[in-house]
Amino acid sequence: MKELVVCSGKGGTGKTSIVASFAALANDAVLVDCDVDAADLHLILAPRIEQQREFRSGKQAFIRQGDCSACGTCYDLCEFSAIEVKEHSDGSCTYSVDPLACEGCGVCVHFCPEGAFDFPEVVSGEWFVSETRHGPLVHARLGIAAENSGKLVTLVRNEAKALAKKRNLDLLLVDGPPGIGCPVIASLTGADVALVVTEPTVSGLHDLKRVVGVAGHFHIPVLVCINKHDINDAVSEKIMEYCRDQGLTFVGKIPFDPEVTAAQLAATSVVEHNSSEAAEAIRNTWKKIQLTLES
Repeated sequence: MKELVVCSGKGGTGKTSIVASFAALANDAVLVDCDVDAADLHLILAPRIEQQREFRSGKQAFIRQGDCSACGTCYDLCEFSAIEVKEHSDGSCTYSVDPLACEGCGVCVHFCPEGAFDFPEVVSGEWFVSETRHGPLVHARLGIAAENSGKLVTLVRNEAKALAKKRNLDLLLVDGPPGIGCPVIASLTGADVALVVTEPTVSGLHDLKRVVGVAGHFHIPVLVCINKHDINDAVSEKIMEYCRDQGLTFVGKIPFDPEVTAAQLAATSVVEHNSSEAAEAIRNTWKKIQLTLES
């Protein structure tokens, strides 16, 4: 089983649109959306949800008002200003926890002299196994202001691997999150190949270098693709020069093409939409990636 992670050092490079086209071209892959903070591969693939599960991770402190003596210990010790105090007209106070500010560290729970805290594991999101016109999709949705996105990414990848093994499918096609943070690290570690999608801008080149550095740290072979390469030929040449200097495999240049937007409006991938310039470039890029995966 091979795992291809498509990532980008920044958002908005067209990564998900390219992954959707790869999904149409692969035909025998388990599709994985690891951008759990803002998943959108499902907008193109129109999945039919077959399984839906809660994701529990992290803990949340709650004060049992009947047991609280209003001593203020939790307020004094909380480093995240998560303890709120409401003063009453009779001079008494009521303490409560702001769920959006609480980091789940447990200091208040440990030091409360009255033992007035509950500290349950909380539902931080949900994950899904779905069917699409191009095969199974494992995806997830992290809750609003929820943390532990890296753990949810790991869960999604593990479920996808189990599904691929069950169905005898040889490829995991992963739509990774942008940037270089925890969810990106969780998406890349242990993968066979990373395709970095960049764009010909100063920030695009800068962030390409950052994500290549992360992949290199984990010894993941890197392929590079420039999307909308013709909007700035000078920077595109700098990106290609950088790839040559770093020994990175350059697999494709995709031109700016209004048909990509037309495909998105039709909720389909560009290779399914028509045979535009971008579609042909993506097909050629996929052929080069297949050679790498098969080697």
